[in-house]
Amino acid sequence: MQPLVDLTTQRAGVNLYLKRDDLIHPTVSGNKWRKLKYILLDARQKGYNTLLTFGGARSNHLYAAAAAGALLGMRTIGFVRGEEYLEKSTETLDFCRAEGMQLYGISREKYKQRNTPRYLEELKGTFPTAYIIPEGGTTPFALPGVRELVMETETQLGFKPDYFAVAAGTGGTTAGLLTAKIPVLAFTALKGGGFLKQEILELADSLELENNLHLFTDYHFGGYARHTPELLAFMEEFELRHQILLEHVYTGKMLYGLYDLMNKGYFQKGETLVAIHTGGLQGRSHVF
Repeated sequence: MQPLVDLTTQRAGVNLYLKRDDLIHPTVSGNKWRKLKYILLDARQKGYNTLLTFGGARSNHLYAAAAAGALLGMRTIGFVRGEEYLEKSTETLDFCRAEGMQLYGISREKYKQRNTPRYLEELKGTFPTAYIIPEGGTTPFALPGVRELVMETETQLGFKPDYFAVAAGTGGTTAGLLTAKIPVLAFTALKGGGFLKQEILELADSLELENNLHLFTDYHFGGYARHTPELLAFMEEFELRHQILLEHVYTGKMLYGLYDLMNKGYFQKGETLVAIHTGGLQGRSHVF
């Protein structure tokens, strides 16, 4: 837990902490570690030795799944969005291959079917020994791992914070936080992310938690993995001031939004906010 004290937090009169989940593990870090923990335990308990999952060409989830599989001695298979990645590569995909992950580049149209029962049955027929993990590791098994973050934080602080703040991609981390019955500020990393509200509540399995969910959709900076000079300038200033590296896909956008809310007087003086650094720093090389 790292306190963040600067002109903005002082003017807003709030206590801001950053939960440094980026420091959990060198390659399986942040919310990916949290979400994969019980998924991998379930796979091992059921006797699977192969993991199959999905992601984009710079996916933090693919990166973490490949690393975790290698550490556990499990075979890993990754389906990458975009047929061009049959030949084209990125640093993320190079890392996945180095960790032993077998990669398949598939069309974007096919990728959209990744959660449909028909496509999943096809995959099970082709890879009968594979444990299939949805994109981002967003399953009910992800929730208890994220919920442990809340318990850790309360132990570290010695009290319950007023808000947790987190970036939202597939919504799994947000749902896990909500199951701890705490107020959550979720900042969507993709354009048009309003649909995530219903998906998050359904994954948390409780519409009663709706009042605890505050979803912000205006800090996407053009869409998933997109960025602007304004966002990068904020990140560089933040990193210089606090000596903490950020990335532009998730945590950078979340903190930009959180600081914007502080500047606009969204919070009451004396409130305590805990922002979660969800890792994924391997994506920095794409923009810095």
